[in-house]
Amino acid sequence: MRWLSYLMVPACLACCLPAFGQALLVTEEEARASSAASLPEKVGNEAELVPRAAPSLVSPRIEILQPDVRTPVASPTRVQLIFHAVTPASIQPATFRALYGVWRVDITKRLLQYAKVTPEGIKVDEAALPPGAHSILLEVQDSDGRIGSQLLSFKVQ
Repeated sequence: MRWLSYLMVPACLACCLPAFGQALLVTEEEARASSAASLPEKVGNEAELVPRAAPSLVSPRIEILQPDVRTPVASPTRVQLIFHAVTPASIQPATFRALYGVWRVDITKRLLQYAKVTPEGIKVDEAALPPGAHSILLEVQDSDGRIGSQLLSFKVQ
């Protein structure tokens, strides 16, 4: 029954509000539940955390400009993504999704409270996250129905 406690993700963010103007993307409870869940043995290998299908050369691509994931980041941090579609297709901003952690908690609505998705990408000036390791699966679809995804993994100090 221990696994059941991981499924009880709080729907209310009032327990963990960020400073004014900061986007609270993940609650401390969600971060703890995700990090406590059993992961594949090769935690550092992104391929272990995303679907096993090979990415298509014509699928949309998501480029991560910020944060610099090579080193731990401070919270709040800036998140900036750029979308690339293969011509003649175009990015469909309404299809953007952000799924947090091992349980793939959909945090898209939280993110969109503080940022606007455009065909060019998305930018969040101050994304608040609790300390620890985080992974967010980002997805976007193009006008031809192809889905591009990118795993954003980083550590908050």
